[in-house]
Amino acid sequence: MTSINGYTPYAQYGSAYARAAATQPSLADALNTAEAGGSNPLDPNAATNLTLSDAAKAKLASEAKTPDFATVTNDARAALDKLYAAAKVKGPIVDGKTTVDLSALDRRSLFAIATNNGGKFTPDEQSVASGELTNRFNAALAPAAAATSMTKNYTVVYKAALDYLDGASSEEKATATWSAQRDAVQKGYDAAKQKPDTAPSVSGDLVAGYLAKYPDGAPAGTTKTFSTVATNVRAALDAQASLAAEKGTELVYDPARKFGQLVDFSSIDNRSLSAITLNQDQKFSNQEIYAAKKELDSRNRANILASLKQSQQSGDPTQLSLGILQSYSAMSDEEKQASGWSPSFRDNVLQSYKSTSNILSILQGS
Repeated sequence: MTSINGYTPYAQYGSAYARAAATQPSLADALNTAEAGGSNPLDPNAATNLTLSDAAKAKLASEAKTPDFATVTNDARAALDKLYAAAKVKGPIVDGKTTVDLSALDRRSLFAIATNNGGKFTPDEQSVASGELTNRFNAALAPAAAATSMTKNYTVVYKAALDYLDGASSEEKATATWSAQRDAVQKGYDAAKQKPDTAPSVSGDLVAGYLAKYPDGAPAGTTKTFSTVATNVRAALDAQASLAAEKGTELVYDPARKFGQLVDFSSIDNRSLSAITLNQDQKFSNQEIYAAKKELDSRNRANILASLKQSQQSGDPTQLSLGILQSYSAMSDEEKQASGWSPSFRDNVLQSYKSTSNILSILQGS
């Protein structure tokens, strides 16, 4: 299990989250209660006339589709048991080594295991789940930490930590541990905004602990070989082609084609797209290579546009360079090669950041 200076962010949660969970009714509950009691919220004589916006309706629909935590817990228990059966083991740790991969479980399921919700999980299972949650925290901060190491702007990595914490489930947010962590990181972020080039010093700050262990960002860890990635994505494309053939059509790669089933890259990650684009093992056709390169370029453009939008909304022109540096740091070597993002490209972006920062400093008289 990965820890930060001997500390794992999720080790302190325990099952106490249940005692801290709020019992306030949801908006859906309130509406249902009003309806059951015969009070019409649309009655003009009623004390309150409640009108739902499209956003509120969408939120209600989303909540209605979200399983309760007991269901999540039971599903997590079943998922673990299936993993053990597939691996032909009886537990997650044998002879000090992890036997199963929990990367397919979502964050809420991992939290249920790590906190032993319902008393359904063993200490080893809690430990492995906590380790996977820590790995995800590390992965979320890694690109931002790399950008911070290049720019010496600590707001970048603190903002990434805030975004990660804010992505927690309601159960996780109900814990005192999450609140304390969120408060410490917020204080660190506020301090970094005042002095971006100075590392904040805040008690209980997860980011400070992370940077002490990984000043340039956490290593990517063990990954599949690029040849294996190519083989897997070849199989994925062949599976799409087979499904198209079953429907009496063919898989096509050009959206301008008026017939055929257009290839779906939505479930294919960037490293796999890079494997198609680079075609090192000669597994892909020219049309597959062209389509994959277009998809990869489209995703890179989307990341750059998102950084540009952030720069425009915040009024901070350095956000564009910072966003590109984070995208660069998140790429594998193969993705950088396939995208044409070389070290010289990175250096040019870094120089742009420094130049813009200097100009802002002059304008601000600092």
